[in-house]
Amino acid sequence: MEKGFRSGATVSKAAACQIAACRAMVIARIEQIMNRTVCVFNRDRESFLALRVVPTDTFLLRLAGLLGRMRLKPEDGTWLVPCRGIHTIGMPFAVDLIYLDSANRVIHLVEHLGPFRIAPIRMKCTSILELHSRAIFSSHTQIGDQLLICTPEEIKAHCEKPQETAMASSGVSSRRG
Repeated sequence: MEKGFRSGATVSKAAACQIAACRAMVIARIEQIMNRTVCVFNRDRESFLALRVVPTDTFLLRLAGLLGRMRLKPEDGTWLVPCRGIHTIGMPFAVDLIYLDSANRVIHLVEHLGPFRIAPIRMKCTSILELHSRAIFSSHTQIGDQLLICTPEEIKAHCEKPQETAMASSGVSSRRG
């Protein structure tokens, strides 16, 4: 028998092994979620806002958000789904916020929201992008812009489609005669 880690109660070795296995599964799941990043591209301005955005689509991931980080790199961010408002209590750095509707259209912008602040709540918002401060300015993002949020592979496919349709509409053929 081993002593329990909080209550002082004794725990059998089998129960201790089950607890350890459960912890390992939870840690593996968190690492798996954190490794699935997406890119954010502004279709209207043809500019990238971030290249490594972590979707936080579970309660625990949204609860943690960016807490615990000392800084945010320019290409990093968090996509809170679903979300209507956030706070920066406990964060030591400022962030840019992009409020999105269900079609990933920008409905509200907050630039350089400082530490220990509460952002406005927008009822029509379905998700919020938390990005490095000055991301909105550098990408020229405005209200009404359409954002593309997907994996790098999907972005490449979206970029190739307009080129193919432009070549087809202008009558250019890829065959050599």
